Amino acid sequence: MAVTHVRYLPHTDEEIRAMLAKIGVERLDELFTSIPENYRLSGELDLEPALDEPRLMQHLSALANANRGPEMLSFLGGGMYRHHIPPAVDQLLQRSEFYTAYTPYQAELSQGTLQAIFEFQTIVCELLGTDVANASMYDGASGAAEAVLMARRIKRRPHVLVSEALHPEYIETIRTYVRGLDDEGTLSLAPVGPDGRTDWDAVRALMTDKTAAVLVGYPNFFGCIEDLDAARAAADSNGALLITATAEPYALSVLRSPGQCGADICVGEGQALAVPPQFGGPGVGLFGASKAFVRQMPGRLVGQTLDAEGHPGFVLTLSTREQHIRREKATSNICTNHGLIALALAMRTAMLGRQGFLQAGQRCVDAAHYLRSGFEKLDAFELPYSAPVFNELVLRSKGPDAASIIAALAREGILAGVDLGRFRDDWRQDLLVAVTELHTQDDLDRLLSALAR
Repeated sequence: MAVTHVRYLPHTDEEIRAMLAKIGVERLDELFTSIPENYRLSGELDLEPALDEPRLMQHLSALANANRGPEMLSFLGGGMYRHHIPPAVDQLLQRSEFYTAYTPYQAELSQGTLQAIFEFQTIVCELLGTDVANASMYDGASGAAEAVLMARRIKRRPHVLVSEALHPEYIETIRTYVRGLDDEGTLSLAPVGPDGRTDWDAVRALMTDKTAAVLVGYPNFFGCIEDLDAARAAADSNGALLITATAEPYALSVLRSPGQCGADICVGEGQALAVPPQFGGPGVGLFGASKAFVRQMPGRLVGQTLDAEGHPGFVLTLSTREQHIRREKATSNICTNHGLIALALAMRTAMLGRQGFLQAGQRCVDAAHYLRSGFEKLDAFELPYSAPVFNELVLRSKGPDAASIIAALAREGILAGVDLGRFRDDWRQDLLVAVTELHTQDDLDRLLSALAR
């Protein structure tokens, strides 16, 4: 149901009295008698005094200056990555026709919005190597969860196998989606081998004739590049679908696309190609699949067609989720796409181009290999996983836990990475370090020197 946005117009006392008289009550308080009195506010809200505009701006500036993030050297990753976003992207997004665009229910009034989404879908298809892509999910995690539900519908099976090396927050989102389904639906975790990648022999052992899909990160949460040929073979051993989740889209500049590797459903997070990390969001979910499954895809798909006079135009080709159309038969309750962030991704990739995308990806690989060589020389640390990586790798401390190391380096102005102990107690010694094309050799040497101390 579309939401109608109205201006806030305060009423005069005379208007309020007229409205109360119309409905037969004397005071506004009488409208809330259904709420127990002990739950009603009896006095004024305990708020600080209001500030005038100059003092408010000073207060906000003081709060902003208390954040040391912009001045620190960051190696944070774990699903959100800092790549270069040209100022032109931000300037273009501020055009009113973009940032006020609403859901394109009426195609004849929404040609610009529909064209932008169509371009986004085309780019996602090229990135993921799929036949079709939808108009985006909320983020990578919701995309992964929707892929699981889609696989269950296609295969008519309740069980899903998820690699333990998938991002823990993706796993929890999937658990939330499947919890409470009215069948015997189950989710099992496939263990990780000693090299940091999914143990495909264990996957085969865990699969049954009720397994709908196998889901794996590409690269996975530890930065390791999974063997999708082995993943495809494992899924085929029991007739299951293969789903991949890519949190770092720049990895697809140098890796084979998951669609080329035979994945049936490919999802991901597009933040790195659209906007800087901003306290965990916003993101934009990437979702592509084989055209054989198009009618089971969540969300909406924009297509290009010709009008009655032969002019090209854009339409909502499929709007499979709409509850007001399909109700309980809707494939998904995803109610909108992150249109502005999707547009930012389309702008950024257009500015980057194929060659620029490849060059940025290669710089990430080179920086990661440089760090890996440096880490191998640190006596107080070890590299627990031997699998190839793109731009992220796990460093394990032999002494203090990762949280202590992060705190120590923060005092030197370095955000050393993500403490994996946040997710599991047995990962407390592990530090997840990410690099991008923005890191110089001096930046990498500064991190290595700090860790050596």
